[in-house]
Amino acid sequence: MQIAFVVYPGMTVLDAIGPYEVFNCLPSRELRFVWKKVGPVVADSGRLVLGATHTFEETPQPDLVIVPGSTADTPTVMADGALLEWLRAVHPNTRFTTSVCSGAMILAAAGLLEGHRATTHWAAMPMLQRFGAQAERDERVVQSGKIWTAAGVSAGIDLALRLVEALEGQDEAEIAQLLIEYDPQPPFDAGHLSRARPEIRKVAQRRLAAAGTNPRALLSVPTILLRRWSQTLFRTRRRG
Repeated sequence: MQIAFVVYPGMTVLDAIGPYEVFNCLPSRELRFVWKKVGPVVADSGRLVLGATHTFEETPQPDLVIVPGSTADTPTVMADGALLEWLRAVHPNTRFTTSVCSGAMILAAAGLLEGHRATTHWAAMPMLQRFGAQAERDERVVQSGKIWTAAGVSAGIDLALRLVEALEGQDEAEIAQLLIEYDPQPPFDAGHLSRARPEIRKVAQRRLAAAGTNPRALLSVPTILLRRWSQTLFRTRRRG
């Protein structure tokens, strides 16, 4: 089973890495981080770096696609023609096409959510309906046919466990949950917009707005580090 995690500059890392850790527990899987070119991808913090291991062209028939979101760059990625074309091309043959957080907006921009129930991060929820999707504000994971969407960031772990259950059965999903010791016991009940205190909501909304107006701090990652990352990735590909 080939699982393709879309990675791109400005992405939110946990959107992809949470599901990655779940799927990495499966005994039979091929995990790929895909983008337009192989090499380092700087996350939305401007400090954390992931590596794209395969290109879109090298990944024409993934069984499962996972599209992460971004704190600030979702609109930019929604207009990326190469990504949207690849999503449209692979979607007919996937077993599941999925998103985490505002990654749903990227699926929507590709025309894949029209007429589907879907969820996303609460801040992006008003946009879903503009793309013809039925927004499910209170659902953490939504399945509509073979399209699955998850709410914000940490919900990607729930999505991945549900997908493992669908693909491999409940036992494998429970094994994965135990291996990563996913036993959430949050200290505060502020994880959903409907339960967070008004003053907390206001601060969170201001910080999201600030993140959306500030340019990415990609230059904070030294060029020499990015070059070394590229060299490491290409050596890994050759060994594979």
